[in-house]
Amino acid sequence: METILEYQARAIQKHLRRPARKVRLVADAVRGMNVQKAINMLQFQPQGAAGDVAKVIKSAAANLRDKFQDEVFDNDDLFVKTIMIDEGVTLKRIQPAPQGRAHPIRKRSCHITVVVARQDNNEQE
Repeated sequence: METILEYQARAIQKHLRRPARKVRLVADAVRGMNVQKAINMLQFQPQGAAGDVAKVIKSAAANLRDKFQDEVFDNDDLFVKTIMIDEGVTLKRIQPAPQGRAHPIRKRSCHITVVVARQDNNEQE
């Protein structure tokens, strides 16, 4: 049996100070897309997390090029295989309220994991 070498690499951004729920909206828009199309699309997204997601996608593509230096990869040949947004630590703060009360404030964070792979000819859209 012939073993097939799958070209893929990942990048992880930890402790991003944005709620996972808001970042997932951006990540769902680019899941499974071509890397070049995803970066172009994120460039014009109004959400603040779009820049952070684009940065991690670019990093994963660079990691793939660095991992397999003998091969030549173009952004058009790569696609976002998986993108996961996990919840990070939550910083708990207190906001003073009237009559000696205190209201809790939760400052949420998240972790972004992106896996980029080369699109084979038989997998193309």
